[in-house]
Amino acid sequence: MVDNHMLSEEEARVLYEAHSPYVYGIALMLTRSPAIADDIMQETFLRVFQKYHTYDPSRPLRPWLYRITVNLVKSTMRKQKWLLFQDTLPERHDGNTLEDGIVRNEGERELWEAVHALTPKRREVIILHYYAGLTLPEVASVLRIREGTCKSRLHEALKQLRQSGVTTAKGFSCKEEMQ
Repeated sequence: MVDNHMLSEEEARVLYEAHSPYVYGIALMLTRSPAIADDIMQETFLRVFQKYHTYDPSRPLRPWLYRITVNLVKSTMRKQKWLLFQDTLPERHDGNTLEDGIVRNEGERELWEAVHALTPKRREVIILHYYAGLTLPEVASVLRIREGTCKSRLHEALKQLRQSGVTTAKGFSCKEEMQ
């Protein structure tokens, strides 16, 4: 069911304030570039506001937002393939920004590096499931893959992270949820 409801300016502001940090975080983790993540976040919300009338309010909002975000990231990465081979962490800035929070201590930095050593497909599943908090069926829907494929990618990603030692050395718990 599609609602033909258009967003008011106030509804758009509330939606943006509630979800922009998470959209930015997903984009940052997938692109590893604060500037590109910011552009993707802005483009995501432009599309959300333009296409809100196609959103089905009987379904959760965040998976819809993340699908738009992931599609924009993939499109951007195809256009700028060199980013996939970038071997550095996101740029660090002075101030209290989201990326500073993500890499605030050495354990998190090591985990960040281990996650970014994963293949892009495995990394997407880890980020959407653990960072964005989506269920595996929601991750599968966002990525437009079968749930079995999603579970397989999660399993392989967790196996690789465990083998790297970062999950046990820093007290990080990667428990696999097969729902």
